[in-house]
Amino acid sequence: MTSAFAAGGDQRSLPVPDGLDGLRLDQAVARLFGLSRTTAAALVDAGAALVDGTVRANSHKVRAGSWLEVTLPAPAAPPAVVPQAVPGLTVVYADDDIVVVDKPVGVAAHPSPGWTGPTVVGGLAGIGHRISTSGAAERQGIVHRLDVGTTGIMVVAKSEQAYTVLKRAFKYREVDKRYHAVVQGHLDPLRGTVDAPIDRHPHHDYRWAVVSGGKPSITHYDTLEAFPAASLVDVRLETGRTHQIRVHFSTLRHPCVGDLTYGADPTLAARLGLDRQWLHARELGFRHPRTGDEVRFVSDYPDDLNRALALLRD
Repeated sequence: MTSAFAAGGDQRSLPVPDGLDGLRLDQAVARLFGLSRTTAAALVDAGAALVDGTVRANSHKVRAGSWLEVTLPAPAAPPAVVPQAVPGLTVVYADDDIVVVDKPVGVAAHPSPGWTGPTVVGGLAGIGHRISTSGAAERQGIVHRLDVGTTGIMVVAKSEQAYTVLKRAFKYREVDKRYHAVVQGHLDPLRGTVDAPIDRHPHHDYRWAVVSGGKPSITHYDTLEAFPAASLVDVRLETGRTHQIRVHFSTLRHPCVGDLTYGADPTLAARLGLDRQWLHARELGFRHPRTGDEVRFVSDYPDDLNRALALLRD
C-alpha cells in the first residue's frame, strides 16, 4: 500500500470488535487508535485503512469481525521545551524533588502539537527549575495536567524518584484533588457522585463525552453556595480523565458557567465577564515522594473568577 501515511508509519491488523459494529469507518479508526476524527478521516481518504483488503470510504459502515488493516501516521517529533517567561505563574513550594505551582489561565501544562502559547514546563525552565527527565520528551516531570482554561494548583516532579512515586500515586487514586466550580442552575441532589465513563466525543474533535465503553470516571460534588442562576460546588475527583469535571456536569445539564464548549449559556458568561469555564484547582494533597509526609496546597481564586462570584452574589 502506498500513501502519505505509509512512510515510517506503524501497521496494524485486527478484527473489528463487537462494540464498533455499525460505526462509520472513520469513527471506528478514531475509537480504536485514539485518533481525532479529522486525522482518522484523512487516513481513510489516503487509502491507509483497508476493510477485508479493500479501500473503503469514510462513510462505510464496519461490521464486527471484518478485518481492518491500518497504517498509522508516523509520530510527529515532540515539541521542544523552550525556557520562557510566563506572567502569573507562581511557585508555591519547591525543593529538590517537587515544585508546586499556581497556574494562571491561558497556560498549558506542557508543549503539544499546535499549541504556541506559554507552558508550565517552559515557565519553570525559564526561572531555573530543573525538571525530571522521566516521561515523554515534551512532558518530562508532568504527573498530572490542568486544562489551558483551568487555573490552580499543579505539582511537577523534579527528581526521578518523585516522578515515579507521584505517577503511581495519581494512578492509584492516592492524591486528594479538589476543585471548585460554578455550574449553571441547582444540582439535585445538592451532594452526589457522577460515575460515568468518558472517551473521545464520537462526532466532535477536541471534545470528550460520556460514552459506553469509555474509561471509568468518578466525580464527587457538594454544593457550597447557591445563587439564583448558578451554584458554587466543591468537587473531588477519584479519576483524572481529560475534561472530566466539564463533561460530567454538562452531562447532568449543569455545565460549568462560561464553558461554551460543553453547552454553557453564552449570555450568562457575558454578563459575568467570563471567557472561559469557571473551574479552579483549589486544593492538592499527597504524600511527599521522599519523606512520606502528608502535604497540602491551596490556591485562591484568580481575579476573573472572583469578579464573576461577586456578580452572582449581587
